Amino acid sequence: MSFSGNIKKELSREQAPGMDARRTELYAILHFLGVFSDQKEDVYTARTDQVLLAKKIVLLMKEVNAGSTELEIATSEGKQKNRRYRIRIPSEIGHALKAEVARVVQIWYETGGLSDTDCNRAWLRGAFLTAGSMSDPEKSYHLEWILRTNEDANGLVQLAKIFDIEARITERKGRFVVYLKDSTDIVDMLNVLGAHKALMEMENVRILKEMRNSVNRQFNCDTANIKKIVRAAGKQVEDIRYIAGQMGLEKLPPALRQMAEVRLEYPDVSLQELGEYLDPPVGKSGVNHRLRKLSTIAENLREGKQDPFGK
Repeated sequence: MSFSGNIKKELSREQAPGMDARRTELYAILHFLGVFSDQKEDVYTARTDQVLLAKKIVLLMKEVNAGSTELEIATSEGKQKNRRYRIRIPSEIGHALKAEVARVVQIWYETGGLSDTDCNRAWLRGAFLTAGSMSDPEKSYHLEWILRTNEDANGLVQLAKIFDIEARITERKGRFVVYLKDSTDIVDMLNVLGAHKALMEMENVRILKEMRNSVNRQFNCDTANIKKIVRAAGKQVEDIRYIAGQMGLEKLPPALRQMAEVRLEYPDVSLQELGEYLDPPVGKSGVNHRLRKLSTIAENLREGKQDPFGK
């Protein structure tokens, strides 16, 4: 099952605290499924391919005393069997539900929120169960709701703001998409929805990604430093060989001559290691100072100065 499917499985089993929140979640599910946008004969029908969501609708209807329903299973034949679940709501019950859902939706549109925090959470949870999805965090951070109307999209953005979560809206194939791409916002939203198991899985992924990124950054930094050291050492060896060819290393002051000979003998080691090979040993700054003097002598020789030591 996909990461998104696991979230919905978890949320389908999540039970909102209190009857008001459960009623709100039921209304959200019916609204976002579009149950009341199309009436046929004498019943309203909620359709879904999620068996746990279908069972949740039936359970919520009973819990909030919204009336009895009938759950039907339809199987389509083809390359593979696809099950669709229909929850039939008799018209006398459906009419009352339709009016109540419309009332709550209107409050939501006008105020950007519902009666309390539990109801706001329940509405977002119902919206995700019916219209939401999330990509695998191993691949990318993206959580979204695909909605029929711009009013629904703006309403979800306002509802997310109540929990300090910044959601954005875009359009895709005639639908309005509310989405989150920031990993922190997604983690916060999973917490709001009540998908705590999925939240922990995502946090584990985030930690592993950050560790890998940190290792990669350190590796890249180390690689760049190594390349820098190699380039510098190559230039130092080149300068020393030029000095040797032009005037001979024996004409160098003893300390510089020893430095030049050690660098030629150990062309790949760091300044710290070079200093340990000198007699007596010299620190990194002292080694760097002597190599700079050798570089200046080489440059003076290239420029044809009579006194390469620059005295």
